Amino acid sequence: MNVTVHRFIRCLLALTAPAALLSCSRHQPAAMPPPRVTVSQPQVATVTNWDEYPGHLEAVESVEIRPRVSGYIDSIHFTDGAEVKAGDLLFVIDPRPYQAELDLAQARFELAENDLQRAESLRGTKAISEEEYDSRSKAARVAKAALDVARLNVEYTRIIAPINGKIGRRLVTMGNLVQGGAGAASTLTTIVAMDPIYGYFDVAEEAFLRYRNNASDPSSPGQTNSPLACELALAGEEGFPHTGRVDFFDNQVDAKTGTIRVRGVFANADRALVPGMFAKVRIPAGPPEQTLLIPDVAVGFDQNYKFVYVVNPTNVVETRTIETGRSHGALRTVLKGLTPQDRVVVNGLMVAHPGAKVEAQEASAAGAPPAGQSSTRQ
Repeated sequence: MNVTVHRFIRCLLALTAPAALLSCSRHQPAAMPPPRVTVSQPQVATVTNWDEYPGHLEAVESVEIRPRVSGYIDSIHFTDGAEVKAGDLLFVIDPRPYQAELDLAQARFELAENDLQRAESLRGTKAISEEEYDSRSKAARVAKAALDVARLNVEYTRIIAPINGKIGRRLVTMGNLVQGGAGAASTLTTIVAMDPIYGYFDVAEEAFLRYRNNASDPSSPGQTNSPLACELALAGEEGFPHTGRVDFFDNQVDAKTGTIRVRGVFANADRALVPGMFAKVRIPAGPPEQTLLIPDVAVGFDQNYKFVYVVNPTNVVETRTIETGRSHGALRTVLKGLTPQDRVVVNGLMVAHPGAKVEAQEASAAGAPPAGQSSTRQ
């Protein structure tokens, strides 16, 4: 009986063992393919490095319009915010009191001239003393001076624009009394020149010395027609669309801040630049130089150093420590650590690990954004 049982068990095991092995083999997972990453070789390009500064805009010329004589505003001859030219009539102060003074001064001058002419005829016959002649001569000169002042006062009742520019709003209306003179003269409006316009900014002493040297270097960018090129951008503008030139360095360095005031002059034909605005200004830090550029998103940080992931010829990820320079849009200058032949991981950084096997795909084949545009970290 025991022998029969043992034979049965052996037969059962012989039949069930292949099925068990087959069942185990069916549950083994398939080998996973290596993760896919996008790589790009560093670009060799000639770039210009720029220094950026906060600045503000000021008008080349700015005038407060004030009357030289007192009186009531008789008429106003401009539209608020309009462009005016030098010589345009702006205000008229009631001229009648000053015209009356001019007529009186004219009569007094003619009387003094007649007295002087009679004195000259009597002087030849010694019928008049020298003292009397001198008195009438001086009286004629005083009358002439009073006549000139009266004529000026009549002219000053017509207030004209002294410069070309954009006029502000009128600060007085018709019928109001305004005070003239050099002391407490009323402000009637303002005019600011719009084209060109100044951009002021402060730079460090070391940068000032470098810019001064670049200004005399004909190989520096923008030196064909200007001493030193500069560019400007307003808030919300893409890039630096306004080009100009540096035309002034201040005559001393501020000892408290170690900076010096610099001025750029910019064309403003479209009136996009308004005095008082804040802006960003940039100046070339030096002549153009050839360098390597990689997408900024490829650069990683680890405490005191920067690195990128590089795929070697066997498609294994390696870490490469690099030294970077300035940014140029979405690209970053690489000073040390890479060659133009290296394949830098620009997409798939989350699945790229040192020593991992990957499937590398070129950025152009993968539809990566072109140079100068940002890409997304995967």
